[in-house]
Amino acid sequence: MDEQIFTNARVVLGQEVLPRATVRVAGGRIASIESGASARPGAIDVDGDWLLPGLVEVHTDNLERHVMPRPKVTFPMRAAVQAHDAELAAAGITTVLDAIGVGDPYGDGFRSRDQSALLGVLDQLESASALRCQHLIHVRCELPAPNAQELFEPFAGHPRLRLISLMDHTPGQRQWTDVEQARIYYTGKKGWSDAQFDEEVRIAPQRQARHAQPNRRWFADFARAHGVALATHDDTTLEHVEEARALGASMSEFPTTLAAARHAHAHGLKTIAGAPNVVRGGSHSGNVAAATLAREGVLDGLSSDYVPGSLLQAAWVLHREAGFSLPEAMRVVTRGPAEAAGLHDRGEIATGLRGDLLRVREVEAHPVVREVYVAGRRVA
Repeated sequence: MDEQIFTNARVVLGQEVLPRATVRVAGGRIASIESGASARPGAIDVDGDWLLPGLVEVHTDNLERHVMPRPKVTFPMRAAVQAHDAELAAAGITTVLDAIGVGDPYGDGFRSRDQSALLGVLDQLESASALRCQHLIHVRCELPAPNAQELFEPFAGHPRLRLISLMDHTPGQRQWTDVEQARIYYTGKKGWSDAQFDEEVRIAPQRQARHAQPNRRWFADFARAHGVALATHDDTTLEHVEEARALGASMSEFPTTLAAARHAHAHGLKTIAGAPNVVRGGSHSGNVAAATLAREGVLDGLSSDYVPGSLLQAAWVLHREAGFSLPEAMRVVTRGPAEAAGLHDRGEIATGLRGDLLRVREVEAHPVVREVYVAGRRVA
């Protein structure tokens, strides 16, 4: 159907809420927004539910969980993508930048492998109209890894590539400034012994000196030359933010301190924090709480990171507990991330933008996704 009409809806616009309105989508884009209900034949009566813009996800590791559901167990890429896609759509995510990590300094993880099979699977499923969300690519480059550039190569010329982020997860800095928090993670998730962790910390400076700075320059130059958005990851100090600015980054993902987030926001970098951080009430790594960034006015967007369902839940938390109006709360999970990734045709219910819409019902102060539309087509 080329046209969809949603009526009797509480519509969340960019700056206001229409308590009872009608939205018409034609040719995949929002054609009109009118106050009041419509009696036109075929109009979908949403029965007073919320009508929200589709969520925009710029950084999710969720696909990795489906490709490797258990340690050293690999699932077929096509089946993994289909399960991942369905999970995102059910959570209200209509645009996703699948985060693909390239490079592993330790040579034993998922990110040490060639993951280019994803590109062919996405292209095939899209040509068969079998994808629910629009899938783009965010390549996460682990700078101390000797194979980061090699594993990036298959993604370099693909039209889905929209974002490159520069990461360095070396214990003792950025996300893992607290080495003991890093120990908990690496011994718990990767199964390292304490002795192995201590040895990796010992040799980390050599690895960084050999690979991190050359990789940082190479990926920043690539992003600049090809017009791909660039993000830094886990900025902790003002010096990290200044380095990001010098590299041409437009986004600061998961700043770990309020000082870094303030500096990034003040100098035009979009600050992206974790939605699970908001929902849980704090960072699992012991870093700054995302709600603190929100209350300080330095939060531009949220990412579901490792829990797709957290994105919409976090918007509700910001609305209920952090003093955000509902339009403000929705912006950090829609328009904010979209703009950070250079996607200016979505993220808001406004005439001319994509008809990516969610029908949401509030149940005991929690949002429940009931229907999802991508470019006017129902996908969940």
